[in-house]
Amino acid sequence: MSITALYHRPDTEYGYLYDEEKVHLRLKTKKDEVTTVLVHHGDPFIFYQSSYQYQTAMKKIGADYWFDYWQVEVVADYNRLQYLFDIQSSDGDRILFGDRGALPYSEENLSFYMNGFKLPYLHQADCCKTPSWVAETIWYQIFPERFAKGPLNSSPQDCLAWDPNRKPGHRDFFGGNLQGVLDKLDYLQELGITGLYFCPIFEAPSNHKYDTTDYFSIDPYFGDKKLFKQLVQEAHKRGMKVMLDAVFNHIGSLSPQWQDVLEKGEASPYKDWFHIKKFPLVEEVGKDKILNYHTFAFQGKMPKLNTSHPEVKAYLLEVATYWIQECDIDGWRLDVANEIDHGFWKDFQKAVLAIKPDLYILGEIWHSAHAWLGGDEFHAVMNYPLSQSIKDYFLTKRLSALTFQSHIYSQLLTYRRQTTEVLFNLLDSHDTERILTTAKGDKDAVKAALTFLFLQLGTPCIYYGTEVGMLGGEDPDCRRVMPWETDQQDQELLTFMKQLIKLRKKQQDSIQKGEFRLDVLEAGVVLLSYHYHGRRLEAYFNQTNQIFFLEKAEQVLLSNLCQLDKERLSLLPQGIVVVSREETYRSAS
Repeated sequence: MSITALYHRPDTEYGYLYDEEKVHLRLKTKKDEVTTVLVHHGDPFIFYQSSYQYQTAMKKIGADYWFDYWQVEVVADYNRLQYLFDIQSSDGDRILFGDRGALPYSEENLSFYMNGFKLPYLHQADCCKTPSWVAETIWYQIFPERFAKGPLNSSPQDCLAWDPNRKPGHRDFFGGNLQGVLDKLDYLQELGITGLYFCPIFEAPSNHKYDTTDYFSIDPYFGDKKLFKQLVQEAHKRGMKVMLDAVFNHIGSLSPQWQDVLEKGEASPYKDWFHIKKFPLVEEVGKDKILNYHTFAFQGKMPKLNTSHPEVKAYLLEVATYWIQECDIDGWRLDVANEIDHGFWKDFQKAVLAIKPDLYILGEIWHSAHAWLGGDEFHAVMNYPLSQSIKDYFLTKRLSALTFQSHIYSQLLTYRRQTTEVLFNLLDSHDTERILTTAKGDKDAVKAALTFLFLQLGTPCIYYGTEVGMLGGEDPDCRRVMPWETDQQDQELLTFMKQLIKLRKKQQDSIQKGEFRLDVLEAGVVLLSYHYHGRRLEAYFNQTNQIFFLEKAEQVLLSNLCQLDKERLSLLPQGIVVVSREETYRSAS
């Protein structure tokens, strides 16, 4: 047995309290080597007595290229837990794996107090808790300047015509505003949206508003506080939550604080609000300008805030709590969240949840984010790793089916289950190329990618216009204006998206509570399935150039490029079909 491949750590995503009483334990072993795993568990103070030791079999729940992943759910009778893994391999080896590593199987090693992993006391205060409503939400991301233009007294004087085919420049304005969003709430409700995620709406000179001037004011080109309150109220009436973008990593160069530093230099009371290395702030070296202060990326107009400074922290926490109290928002999306100190985010969570305990806290982190997801900072992050895997398989065809399967299982087990249930799943955004452009106009590939996304654990998001076939390259081209004329929209894709959203809502319990599997039936054909309450939800994806045949299902819930007859289903190249079957049905291969 490959001892070096064994992996488990308590108080991580491998061993954690899932809810008020259930504990999830996970184990990683070398692929295709281990046949069975038992967990011996019980209270650490009486574990040495065999009559107080429980044995529960682990289940292999997934695999990637190198490892198998096992999981079991147990209950700690006295809120304390000691446990060892009893592992048997295909070559007949049997070992115990615990806090002191791998040991030969024996009753003595099993009972010795020091050998077991420990969860000393399971405090509810330490459990990762997430808002219950998030997992059931269908999000829609709105870039306010480009979504819809409603009548307002104030708008940029140099507004361009509302032309969906025009590729925008970095400094272009088209006049989208909050009144436009308010006017389109019925459209969003009909689509099936239950959550609105707004890119920044606070006062700023740019069209994107990530260079904040005043965090306490709505940008006048978008409207005012009264209008935003009305928008939130009308959204809530329609069952929609509202999440705002918090840009706390940096501030705009036109902000009063930074302007004071520019004017007074080292005498400014705000100089310690920023990461200034030395004065002057800018030095010319030959033809180059050297910035002597830290910024977002290398953007001189976005000086980085020193969030560990008491005054900065107090100011930003006041901003965060103000909009909850003033307008009853339901979530904060945290921009460049990975570049802000952990102490700030811990205080941020305490402050906002004290006002609204079920507020959703979402971090913008594009990489593995374990350090922020321990339960005292964020509820979730934007799931860009899942996004990239789906695009690489369905849109650019860079991944084989087996590699894709490996990616999905690995990502599914990256975090605690309760965190995964509220991960923010997306395919495109204001920061990425639009998926129809990535797919080179292949709408069937886009339908497959969106279907796979909407059948994943987590909370799915649509970037505005994706549902009507919008195109766009990298920023700023991905920020074109929304087409509102019917003849400018892909009505067939819009109908498909409405069906997909309805499917997600109807199958919510299967996705969130069911047993997940992803099988490669043959090269280029994958089957995603959930087992739940005696039924199987199955989704077949044919990425080959051949027809794939499968048995007729009792219910066909969604399909594209799929022919149905009396005996079987014929899945055409690029085709997808989602069906429901009795649990007794096991395989289509």
